[in-house]
Amino acid sequence: MSLLKSAALGLGLALAAGAVPAAAQDYPERPVEFIVPWSPGGGSDTLMRLVANNIEPYLGVEMPVINMPGVGGTVGLQEASRREANGYTISQVHEGLLAATATGLTELAWDDFDPIALMTSSPQYLVASADQPFDTLQGMVDYAKENPGDLTIGVTLGGVPHLHAAMIAEAYDIEWRYVGYEGTGERIRALVGGNLDLAIGDISSALQFVENGDLVFLATGAPERLEQTPDVPTFMEEGADLDLAITRGIVMPKGSPEEARDTMEQALMELSEDETFVEQVNNAGAEVAFRGQDDYTAYLSNLNDTVERLAEVIAP
Repeated sequence: MSLLKSAALGLGLALAAGAVPAAAQDYPERPVEFIVPWSPGGGSDTLMRLVANNIEPYLGVEMPVINMPGVGGTVGLQEASRREANGYTISQVHEGLLAATATGLTELAWDDFDPIALMTSSPQYLVASADQPFDTLQGMVDYAKENPGDLTIGVTLGGVPHLHAAMIAEAYDIEWRYVGYEGTGERIRALVGGNLDLAIGDISSALQFVENGDLVFLATGAPERLEQTPDVPTFMEEGADLDLAITRGIVMPKGSPEEARDTMEQALMELSEDETFVEQVNNAGAEVAFRGQDDYTAYLSNLNDTVERLAEVIAP
């Protein structure tokens, strides 16, 4: 073989060998769409927009948010599951999907997706309208015992807020009527509008209304009082062993390319260490709780076992 042919062959092999790494490094080449399966203004929307708004320096592209609410968050997730598994669509799941699966609301399950990263944890609150004849948890319990079934509470029927509300009712041996709303934002607005007596909410959706005097936080599901609401007692302080939180994580359609999953995981990990992002999440009433692909998959598997054991409580 001539020297010229040898050189050409060597160059060709080198280019071929470099083709795969170059392709992997090209991701992402365009914006990644983020399907948030809940209404604007709620906890999921607020926190996931913080992810989308801060990810570009780490991912290299924009991440436009598309809200697709409906049927306990399953409409948007169904759409996400049907998207091409090419790394350019992500979505968000929390305990609601696991509850919807366990109660038969949807056939879609958490393992129909590729879990990428757990990002945030949000303690939940029992919220009351300010015109109620009580402004403390004990006052609510006393009223509920004297007027069984009189109080209405806003939840996502068959979802985690429904589960949390049922756990509170069981812990204090009270009865109330459940009213269904698609997302946290909707039920908090209904509470402010006088259409409900109580609701399950969080800081991001309800704090401004509490500060305005429209609503009252009766108790938090956090294990300890939170810095943002130091005067709000925990359920544990009030005699109930309740730890109520919603964790939110990022998923891709099943079968997404490894390089896309790994790149997204790395970008989200770096974002989770960004001081500005952490502060914004904290100001929204949540904590950054990063877990990568393997740890998040194990977390969802263990959590699913728990939800299935409690499914009868919230089954339609």
